[in-house]
Amino acid sequence: MNKHILIADDDPHIRDVISFALEKAGMQVTQTEDGRQALDTFRHHPTDLLVLDINMPELDGLEVCREIRKFSDVPILFLSSRDDEIDRILGLEIGGDDYVTKPFSPRELVARINVILKRTQQQSKPAVEPPLGTLRYGKLSIQPEQHAAQWDGTALNLTATEFAMLQLFARQPTRVFSRDSIMGNAYDGNVYVSDRTIDSHIRHIRQKFADSGCENVIETVHGVGYKLASCQ
Repeated sequence: MNKHILIADDDPHIRDVISFALEKAGMQVTQTEDGRQALDTFRHHPTDLLVLDINMPELDGLEVCREIRKFSDVPILFLSSRDDEIDRILGLEIGGDDYVTKPFSPRELVARINVILKRTQQQSKPAVEPPLGTLRYGKLSIQPEQHAAQWDGTALNLTATEFAMLQLFARQPTRVFSRDSIMGNAYDGNVYVSDRTIDSHIRHIRQKFADSGCENVIETVHGVGYKLASCQ
């Protein structure tokens, strides 16, 4: 089945360029021109991924993301005309999966969307081999086949990227992962993201665990990267 992408941008030219590229790649596209319309459309007709411009009338892309994350973990890719680090970090910390700055290459945008969709599909498809079983490390438990994670029995609402990172740490809990190795595993090695993007996802994971009572789930190994903490 073709993937369905919802585009929200107040620039009709940008919407048409993205739509053409995605449709050429075999995807179905719905266009919306502001944040309010995007949110209402998604509530009534959920799609496989959202492309949200950060600066839109009615509701901006960040606010749309905040509202959607209250009831859905659908992948979200942000667009912005400003290469602003604060926007970039904020967008990822509220639940975005990736971030592209205008002007952008339509081919790169489609490639990034395909990587996100592939990762999401791999995490949700039925197992053809016996289930890998639950990963346990201290009070942390992860069910890879169910795309579910808990801390001390409390369910965690993780995005697809966050879950991929956490699962990577849990499979080798004593290993220190560099940002490059995290990028290669969590993003399937098919797309480049900045160190800031990796750091933002780590902060978001830490905050979700802190909200569940775990103050230190991922340790920073200065000059090297990150590793799973004791999880006790």
